[in-house]
Order: sequence, then structure tokens, then C-alpha cells
Amino acid sequence: MDSYDVVVVGGGHNALVAATYLARAGLSVLVVEKLDHVGGAAVSASPFAGVPVRLSRFSYLVSLLPDRIVADLGLRLELRSRASSSYTPFGSGGLLVERDPGPASAESFRALTGSGSAWEAWQRWYASLDALAAVLAPTMLEPLRSRAEFAALAGDLWEPVFERPLGVTLKELFPDDVVRGVVATDGLIGTHTSLKSSDLAANRCFLYHVIGNGTGEWRVPVGGMGAVTAELLRVASAAGVEIVTGEPVTRVSADGASGSVVFGGREVGARFVLSGVAPAVLDSLLGKEVVSRGEGCQLKVNMLLTRLPRLRSGVPAEVAFAGTFHLDESYSQLETAYAESAAGEVPSVLPGEMYCHSLTDPSILGPSLSGHHTLTLFGLHLPAALFEGRNEELRSSLVERYLAGLNRYLEEPIESCLALDADGRPCIEARTPLDLEAELGLPRGNIFHGDLAWPFAEDGEAGGWGVETDVANVFVCGAGARRGGGVSGIGGHNAAMAVLDARRAAIR
Repeated sequence: MDSYDVVVVGGGHNALVAATYLARAGLSVLVVEKLDHVGGAAVSASPFAGVPVRLSRFSYLVSLLPDRIVADLGLRLELRSRASSSYTPFGSGGLLVERDPGPASAESFRALTGSGSAWEAWQRWYASLDALAAVLAPTMLEPLRSRAEFAALAGDLWEPVFERPLGVTLKELFPDDVVRGVVATDGLIGTHTSLKSSDLAANRCFLYHVIGNGTGEWRVPVGGMGAVTAELLRVASAAGVEIVTGEPVTRVSADGASGSVVFGGREVGARFVLSGVAPAVLDSLLGKEVVSRGEGCQLKVNMLLTRLPRLRSGVPAEVAFAGTFHLDESYSQLETAYAESAAGEVPSVLPGEMYCHSLTDPSILGPSLSGHHTLTLFGLHLPAALFEGRNEELRSSLVERYLAGLNRYLEEPIESCLALDADGRPCIEARTPLDLEAELGLPRGNIFHGDLAWPFAEDGEAGGWGVETDVANVFVCGAGARRGGGVSGIGGHNAAMAVLDARRAAIR
């Protein structure tokens, strides 16, 4: 039986990060991926027949990937800032937040709220979050700190961010429903919860969205998300990582000292096993009882347009769609959508957000697509359970409803802007949580592999790297790690460090 120092189950971006660190440390590493390509959700695709566009099909923006990992691995990546931060249409106008907020943002807040107080509160809030990000982000690549240590680092933000529901904090800070909603969405991406919930799931999601890389800025990967995976594959291969694709793993065995992985009728030995798959999938491979860890709750829609549509507000589409375009995401609309979907009903108003990758990075468009643009929509509060038994029907219905919701703010229907593929079909595709489960193996379509956890050790918990399991030589390196979720590489880095620590301890 062939044997390796490390076998990594799953070939997502975190798996490639872990594999590269370990191979460079002199370990023999095998990565086994069930799909015919690596990258998991961090891939680009050309889904429209005869149309040369490279869409970031699933994951589409990068915030959490630390510069340190990029430098450590020598990744040749360009992550560009978007021209706008966000735009939220309302009535005949809209709330504009510039990437570098200035007079236009201030005037936009005054037009919405009738005073300058909301703008001042916004500036204070995000200045404090910037300071929080600067001190917390470095800890993501260290062994877990304690709750008390995190509280000391967070200072005055500990109570409003970590100890009381996000919705309570936002209601105290911002009197306007629209402004509250714009802030709140960072707590709901991929998370099905109420902003008022005492379990603080929205707070945990919010924290990860605002501290990435010490700035919280969500940037566009030039060349699409596939460019990120291509670079990770390049450095992994150069480090000597052996990669097998097209082979699903069927069993993992481990006793704390050694292990084995079975795939394609072949069994290989491993001193350590890393899991880039969701914890529920790992449990199944280990023959354990599978415990549900939460379900996905989003609809992803990808479009190719022949031109950007004109807005009724008169704001240039190049400004409105460059950042996050908030659609029906006021605080009250978000809460209503959650309550309805939690009760098993399709929301009466569909909250979602959009952005145009090609405004920041036109390289994803082929030469024949001059003037064309991509448009990505991410719909919230659409849990997997809603799609059971009617996935195709509901997917189609939701796409129609989202486009109709967008059309309320346009001078021309978005349908008139859709490009056509080689067969004359509109260039639009959508993915539900059940689609993500079927295509990527994400249980219930959960993009975080499970519920997000605080990035520190709770009282009474052991520290470590946040990647440990109940088997000493099995570690989680994917989004299901304690500091996982998003395109970050953090889980991969921390799993590699845990392996190296364990190896050093064994040698001693």
C-alpha cells in the first residue's frame, strides 16, 4: 500500500494552501478530489454556449485571504478595489456609499434621512470597525486566543459586536431602516437567521465580513475566481504535491497515530489526514453519525448583458453596479423575509444584492464581447428546505421575481439587456442550495460547510489551531474549520501549522 505523510480529502482552495505549506516543509502530500478539477467553489466557468466569458460561478469576491498567505506561497494574484462600495435604490433616488466616502456619500445620506446625523454615525461605526479589523485579522493565522483575550482586543466594540444581537446594535446606531439594512446584510450572507436572534449567528457572519485581511474590503480577483485556484495549483504542483482528480473518497480511517484513505478502488496510508470537505461529509467517511450543521440559504444568479441598464434615479450604472447593489434589503425587509422563509414560505419580497465584475475586471470577457458586462446576483433567506421537491420550478420562479424586482428601478427591463448564447438562449443561470449540494458536495448547499463559529476559544475549550477533531491525526482544513468560510486559505494555513506542530511533538 502506498503511503504519504499527509493525504488531503478534497481539492478546494484551502486544501491546496495546506498541501503547499506541508510539501514545502518536506512532507509527502497527496490531494484527492472527486471532481475533474480542483478549486471547489473558487472556480471560473464559461456556462453559455459559444460565449467567451469566464464567470466566477460560485464564489466571486475575495476579502479574507491574508496578504501573508499570498506572500508565503508566492501567489501571483491581482485583487482590485471596486470603484463604489454600495448603492441602494429607494423611491426616485438612491443611497450611494463611495469606496473612499466623500461629499457624494454625505449628500446621499442627507437626501435619504433628511439630516447629516446618519452619515456621521456611519463614519464613526466603520472607523471603529476598521480599527477592530486591524487588530483581529492577524490573530486568524495564530493559535486560537481565548475569549478574554479577544475581548481585550475588541475593547469598546466587544459588547455591541460580540455580546448582543446585531439588530439591537444597528437600531441604536441608525434610525433609518434602509441604512440599517445596508449594514445588516454583511451579517446575513449565507446565514439564515434573524438579526434579533440571541444565538448571535448574524454577529459571527458580520464579523468575518468586516475584518478580512485587516481592512474588510471585498476585492475583485483579476481573471475571475479561477485565477486564484490556478495560482494555488501552480504553487502546489511546484512544491511536489501529488494531485488526483475525478476520484471520490469513499472511506477514511484513522486511530490518532496513522490512517488510510480509500478512493477509486485504491487505499493509501497516511500519517495525517486533512479534510477539505464539510465536517458532515468527513463524519460520513469516518463512519460516524452525521450531524446536521445548518443549511444553505442563498440563490446565485449569473448573467451576461450586452450593456448595463439605465437607472431611473439617473445615477450612472457604472457607479451603481460597480459595488454592491442592494435590492430590497432594508432592515424590515430582511427581517420579514427571514420570518417568512423560516415558516416554510417563499419570501413575499426578495432581498438580494448584485455587482458587476467586468466593470472592475474586463479581462473575463473575450475580445468579441466589447461593451458587454457580467451581472451577479446573490439572493438571501432562501433555505434549502424551500426547494425540496420543486427545485427547478422554484429556481425559475425566483429568477423571474428577482428580475422583476430589479426592473422597478430601471428605465429599461433587464431582460432587454441580456446577451444570447450561440443557440439563441438568454445568458442567465442560477444555482440553489440543492444545486450546490449536487454539484459541489456542500451539505444542504451551505457555503460555509456549517454554522460559523467565533474565531476564539470559548471558556473551557482547548486552544489549538481551531482545526482539530476528536481523532488526533485528523484535521479540518476547509471552510468548516473554526476560522473558515469564504475564500481565505486560513483553514488551510492553520491545518498545516497544526500538522507541523504535531509532527514536531512526535519527534521530541
